Amino acid sequence: MGRFQYTFPKWTNLILPMVIIVGMTAPLYVAFMVAWGFSPTTTDVGYMPTQPVPFSHRVHAGELGIDCRYCHNTVEYAAVAAIPPTATCMNCHVQIHPESDKLAPLHESYQTGMPVEWIKVHDMPDYAYFDHSAHVTRGVSCVECHGRIDTMETVYQHERLSMGWCLECHRDPAPHVRNPDLVTQLEWGWDMGAAERLAEGAHWLSANHLNPSQDCSTCHR
Repeated sequence: MGRFQYTFPKWTNLILPMVIIVGMTAPLYVAFMVAWGFSPTTTDVGYMPTQPVPFSHRVHAGELGIDCRYCHNTVEYAAVAAIPPTATCMNCHVQIHPESDKLAPLHESYQTGMPVEWIKVHDMPDYAYFDHSAHVTRGVSCVECHGRIDTMETVYQHERLSMGWCLECHRDPAPHVRNPDLVTQLEWGWDMGAAERLAEGAHWLSANHLNPSQDCSTCHR
């Protein structure tokens, strides 16, 4: 029997170097993306970046009792809890500690109109959608996701913010729900027993007809 000889065009010789390059770089790329995806910058509890201005939530939200919504004024109306503009800070700091070196970036921002480059602590991935207003207006307090931020000198990531963590709340929301009027009272409920807290949450679930969705399209749109 005769032999069949298969002949490929010469340009196919270019494919081999490309295959080798891809084969060498693909594992490095995958390893880098996996390492980055699980780094403190994206998911780790305890991530605490150094901010350009040493803003203390312990002083402002804790000792001074400033309501969260004074600075994050879109949290009840929009998906994103807005970072306050420099003008909001200067409402007080025009007169309070105006000569402090720590506030120099704030004064520079106020004079130039360029925003302070705050570093995002809770950074949700682009493929996940979270609506602050949908949670806050239904009795999910800031503390449920951010912890006792009124006691933090420097803000850090308090919870995992993973899909499993979100689903735990959607499947059993009663321990995480309260009177919507009390969502910014971060110390509320800490002196309650577990049974009392659960009963309170169950009441507001019923009163507001809450049935959190577990459908994929709720968060992945």
